[in-house]
Amino acid sequence: MSNPRDELVFAPLGGVGEIGMNLALYGFGPERNRRWLVVDFGVAFAGDDLPGIDLIMPDIAYALEERRNVLGIVLTHAHEDHFGALLDLWPRLRVPVYATPFSAALLESKRLSEPLAPEIDVRIVPVGGRINLGPFDVEFVSVAHSIPESNALIIRTALGSVLHTGDWKIDPTPLLGPPTDEPRLRALGDAGCLALVGDSTNAVRDGRSPSEADVAKTLTALIAEARGRVAVTTFASHVARLRAVAAAARAADRDVVVVGRAMDRVVQVARETGYLDGVQDFLSAESYGYLPPDKVVALCTGSQGEPRAALSRIARDEHPEVTLAKGDRVIFSARPIPGNEKAIAGVINGLVRQGVEVITDRTHLVHVSGHPRRDEMADMYRWVRPQIALPVHGEALHLNEHAKLARAAGVKDVILCANGDLVRLAPGPTGVIDEVRAGRLYKDGRLIVDAEQRTVADRRRLGFAGIVSVSLALDHKGVMAANPEVTLIGIPVQNAEGDSIVRIVDDVVVDTVEQLPKARRRDPESVVEAVRGAVRSAIADNWGKKPLCLVHVLTV
Repeated sequence: MSNPRDELVFAPLGGVGEIGMNLALYGFGPERNRRWLVVDFGVAFAGDDLPGIDLIMPDIAYALEERRNVLGIVLTHAHEDHFGALLDLWPRLRVPVYATPFSAALLESKRLSEPLAPEIDVRIVPVGGRINLGPFDVEFVSVAHSIPESNALIIRTALGSVLHTGDWKIDPTPLLGPPTDEPRLRALGDAGCLALVGDSTNAVRDGRSPSEADVAKTLTALIAEARGRVAVTTFASHVARLRAVAAAARAADRDVVVVGRAMDRVVQVARETGYLDGVQDFLSAESYGYLPPDKVVALCTGSQGEPRAALSRIARDEHPEVTLAKGDRVIFSARPIPGNEKAIAGVINGLVRQGVEVITDRTHLVHVSGHPRRDEMADMYRWVRPQIALPVHGEALHLNEHAKLARAAGVKDVILCANGDLVRLAPGPTGVIDEVRAGRLYKDGRLIVDAEQRTVADRRRLGFAGIVSVSLALDHKGVMAANPEVTLIGIPVQNAEGDSIVRIVDDVVVDTVEQLPKARRRDPESVVEAVRGAVRSAIADNWGKKPLCLVHVLTV
């Protein structure tokens, strides 16, 4: 029985208004003493607008403030945008992580591959299992997606049940694992569902997503008709797709060669957990060169144009074991993640220049999304019949389209929220009642830095306008003891008239120092300020941009 002051609340720290970086909090209890459940712990990938940044993670400061009341982290599945922040951020929180066997095994394999990664308290939940964490009764419900053991979560509390869909679709023939568990979802609807917190990724797309079985048929035909070598690139974690490629290769009497560390890792985990049972053994990249062109299929990482991935290196003709040539075929069995289009185009162009035929989903059914289109979403609402809908996992357009669909499905309360909003689900009026801290952390080399730091902004400035460094030696009277040393980085050598910019800067430095009053020349800080302003203005006059300017004054 709940306390009259108890509330059930929802607070996303990532994954709302964006695709990726999923992390949600569910709280239960009175306002000043809630207990919390964390669902997912994901990352997003940095683009060109964040120079030097490897990953983007949710700021978990609010979860840390509430750490003594955080009961655990529950993972819906093992995609990076749902569990990728664990190795970096879990040591700050140190609460148990609950995951099904494949997700737990993939996390452990990833941990073992990264030096100094922490040992995480992972507690394995059987597929379709159920756990009790304080006021939360959490049931794992199997859903179809593009990785084994994807789960929706039914989160039951004394104030009602919430369906957190995770990533899902309806696929009657998913090739691997069970289809989305319609009977259990219908049973939730019959028992009464308070709220649905749902995937919005494909809310703008009409109809239904095609099946993995349809992709498998296309891959079988494309590999069977190929005359030369075949390379297939897909998301490494898409084990059903790996099985489809393996079956197509076997039908064409070809061996499968695995190329890329991420693919190797997933293959190993999939074999350990039984998801590649009955599939022939794969060969290592070292075997590639010994196989006839019509007897090989290479499974490659690099479907998103990652510069260090296998296919990118092959496209640059830099891979030590794998090469392609005129008459060979590459199949992109994946769709670009927004922001990766330019990198992927670079890989495709590199392959085409080598005479390789490139096949993508523009012309053939070689990929299907793991997320529901509108008709599938309508089915879900018809099964579950929630009182409240909260669109998540999408950008603003996706969230708004999801909201329209939910209203059309008869949902009474549709709440559009943002990262950091605290949403009351029960009791009483629903809606945003407060804000909690939500932001971004950047993985910068080995460090985790706050997005508010100046680091990235300074790098952007450097990338736009370069840097000039000036070193001066002044005696105790403020007279220059030697000629200034000027270094330009990222700045043109000459101006439009052909004059040396280094010489221009050198002259400006000397003139500026000599024109300063004697008292100011004996003050290093005054010299630094005067020289910095004069140099930036001089370069702006000759180039049109103001660089970052560093001035060092040594008193001798």
